[in-house]
Amino acid sequence: MLPPSIIAIDGPAASGKSTLGKKLADELGYLFFDTGVMYRAVTWIALNRGVLIPDEAAMTALAEDTEIDIRPPSQDDGRNCDILAEDQDITWEIRRPEVEAHVSQVSAYPGVRKALSAQQRRIGRRGRVVMVGRDIGTVVLPEANLKIYLDASAEERARRRYQELIERGEQAGYDKILSAMRRRDQIDSTRAVAPLRPAPDAIILDSDRLSADQVFDAILDMIR
Repeated sequence: MLPPSIIAIDGPAASGKSTLGKKLADELGYLFFDTGVMYRAVTWIALNRGVLIPDEAAMTALAEDTEIDIRPPSQDDGRNCDILAEDQDITWEIRRPEVEAHVSQVSAYPGVRKALSAQQRRIGRRGRVVMVGRDIGTVVLPEANLKIYLDASAEERARRRYQELIERGEQAGYDKILSAMRRRDQIDSTRAVAPLRPAPDAIILDSDRLSADQVFDAILDMIR
């Protein structure tokens, strides 16, 4: 049996979606597409062009008018994929601190989400892709062959994020991370457009007591 051509992985922040998605994509030889990079791309373009982030109409127009593409990595420099805006490689530009500071606001705009969902759909329908996000199985590609909703408690996700920052030598406070995590969950699950929720036919996997390798093995067994 052939593996599913389109794999959708949804779930809350820091649930392990990206780790799982990248491992599955590498195992299957698929494109790994974390859809959050598109919101970062629009944010970077806006900052670069002087478009005001609080101007929702201008941000929506920018998302509608700018073609963004995601392709397999062309360079061995640690990137998971190439991120192109109007054929310009902006893979590392979107990781700048100023983008991080504004991307949540940009991703909350309904018009931006609608425009980028259409672009994500275009890329996903090429097939042989593992797509990671919060609304892939419900909005972007409800026809995905395999839908996974990877969940974990806010406390466990905050602990993972805290440990990750400490291991990188950065200062971090668990309580502050947990508070931010709960706030993000509230925003994601109650927004009017594409709220975070499992697709009706998604496989729901709670990773609280599972390592990343155990989650990967469980999903790979399902695929096989």
